[in-house]
Amino acid sequence: MNARPGNGADRQPLVRISDVNKHFGDAQVLHDVCLDVHAGEVVVIIGPSGSGKSTLCRCVNRLETITSGTITVDGQPLPAEGRELARLRAEAGMVFQSFNLFPHLTVLQNVALGPVKVRGVPRADARERGRQLLARVGLADKADAYPAQLSGGQQQRVAIARALAMDPKVLLFDEPTSALDPEMIQEVLDVLVELAADGMTMIVVTHEMGFARQAADRVVFMDAGRIVETAPPADFFAGPRNERAADFLSKVLHH
Repeated sequence: MNARPGNGADRQPLVRISDVNKHFGDAQVLHDVCLDVHAGEVVVIIGPSGSGKSTLCRCVNRLETITSGTITVDGQPLPAEGRELARLRAEAGMVFQSFNLFPHLTVLQNVALGPVKVRGVPRADARERGRQLLARVGLADKADAYPAQLSGGQQQRVAIARALAMDPKVLLFDEPTSALDPEMIQEVLDVLVELAADGMTMIVVTHEMGFARQAADRVVFMDAGRIVETAPPADFFAGPRNERAADFLSKVLHH
């Protein structure tokens, strides 16, 4: 999986996280985190609960503010607030554990809303693009349904279509399958695998080791707020160099 076009390490990274620290009150949850993600690259972040994975992901589109350090998306530092922040969140789309769909809007309205409100796309164009994206995630027949009429897996695929509708430069996934029943997980992972194959830049926080093996260009292992190992999936799963990572893998792969 490491030879997809667009993974050139010689170019400016699309996302650059430099010396990032994050405190919640007296608790420090990120310690001097540095990570570059290049266009077309899929970086999967794994680690035990409380390791800082989700916090790091949320910092990239400023759902969490960092205490110190810098984060840039396509060379631009994170804006503080207002329209520029809304624009950044269009460039760095986020898919959450809980699907966060508007219950009073149809599936198609959910997908088309952002481009109209944030990008200024004409409503008819946004709806047409929304239909295309729903077809892409296998939900063309659900455009007029409401979220409550869908399964969890279907709702999460709508959330992915909604993020894609903004034409983001990078997609951020914060445990996108953790709220799903086991039989629904694969339908969401299949969409992520297809996006990876299409060259979408993605940062994915997940416990799904099979997805990390299959779709990642790099696996990043975090523990106690630090990145302690980064490696291609074949190398990482064959034998992590870090003792904490090896211990984590032995537990998740054998239980």
